[in-house]
Amino acid sequence: MASENNPIGGPSRGHVRHMFDEIADAYDVTNRVLSLRRDVAWRRRLTALLPDGPKPPRLLDLATGTCDVLIAAHRAGRAAPGSVGADFSAGMLRAGAKKLDRAGLGGALRLVQADATRLGFADARFDAVTIAFGIRNVLDVEAALREMCRVLRPGGRAVILEFSMPGNALLRAAYLLYFRHVLPRLGGLVSGKPAAYRYLNQSVESFPYGRAFCERMEQAGFAGVTARPLSFGIATLYTGLRPGA
Repeated sequence: MASENNPIGGPSRGHVRHMFDEIADAYDVTNRVLSLRRDVAWRRRLTALLPDGPKPPRLLDLATGTCDVLIAAHRAGRAAPGSVGADFSAGMLRAGAKKLDRAGLGGALRLVQADATRLGFADARFDAVTIAFGIRNVLDVEAALREMCRVLRPGGRAVILEFSMPGNALLRAAYLLYFRHVLPRLGGLVSGKPAAYRYLNQSVESFPYGRAFCERMEQAGFAGVTARPLSFGIATLYTGLRPGA
């Protein structure tokens, strides 16, 4: 649900960026309604997987959107001051900056406009990298995963939260019915941008998940890759380490 490039066969990169610019102001409300607030619980599970040491990790949150992950991680002691949120949508970054200011964190956390496939950070710059509901929107997923691995220090951790498909056949059928027919209408009604929520179900259904996505992470250089299904497989949390610690 966050904003980077488009999946193969989807709309152009510029179209997707414009789409996320347009829905930025309604993004949080729409997410809460469409997920029945499960997105909040899923992001909480994500932050719990970030490194927990004597000092908070230097965090890079990609496709940061309205900064939900960045704020939650900082409040949980899992993102050091100076941690960074990056997104390619200027509209989302403006909404995120407003939220940081309301939370009193405008001076503690940084926002930058950046493409996940070409990050302008030095090697081994961060202790942890996260991306929530954004990796499926990247045109070159392998390039983005390689960049995530590159900017991590040896032993640093990536945590990726993304939609997936339930394994149970009946639940999967109900999920697809909701995703294909109810969600686009409800999302369009709440946000005023129905095309954005037609794109959502199309991108989810075409994106690899489970073991297939773990293999992509391993091919990009990650070690110790894991997949944790959430809410019967509606979403999945993936983790991986940069080797060499």
